[in-house]
Amino acid sequence: MDLRDQLKNLFPDHEEQDFEMPEEKFKQKEPLICKFEKKGRNGKPVTIVEGWEGNDDDLKKISKKIKTTLGIGGSEKDGTIIIQGDNRDKIMTILKDMGYKTKRVGG
Repeated sequence: MDLRDQLKNLFPDHEEQDFEMPEEKFKQKEPLICKFEKKGRNGKPVTIVEGWEGNDDDLKKISKKIKTTLGIGGSEKDGTIIIQGDNRDKIMTILKDMGYKTKRVGG
């Protein structure tokens, strides 16, 4: 006799129902750091967004949203998004609209 049979014996009037656990939406704990960098890139300016705590699929979605909105190139890997040019203010506005906290680092 398994647990379900025992429960049916204890509560004969109870009707069993299916239950699904609601999915928890990911929430970023620390703010994303948005910084400007030229070193090690042959003098070409890039904006780096780092501090991502979620999975890589969500990081790619955020990166794609930034790149298509601004119409510029970039890449993402290892929890960082690299966007061409100095676009810190625009990127921070996009991330804020998406519900993420951001922090500006550097000049």
